[in-house]
Amino acid sequence: MELSTEFWLQLLAYACSFAAVYGRLMVRIQYLEQKMDKHNQLVERVYRLEAEEKTTHQRLEELREEMLR
Repeated sequence: MELSTEFWLQLLAYACSFAAVYGRLMVRIQYLEQKMDKHNQLVERVYRLEAEEKTTHQRLEELREEMLR
């Protein structure tokens, strides 16, 4: 059984198509990972700010109580 040139060309075309789709998917996944990292950093920053805000409000309450005494 001998494989024709057309078979090898078709196989090469499939391989190129697969490589192109795979490459595009990998680029898209990388882009989404970067967006997710930015989102996670934002969530962490907001969490820290909320904790600092809570501390600040507690300190303000302490100062108000001291002023009223």
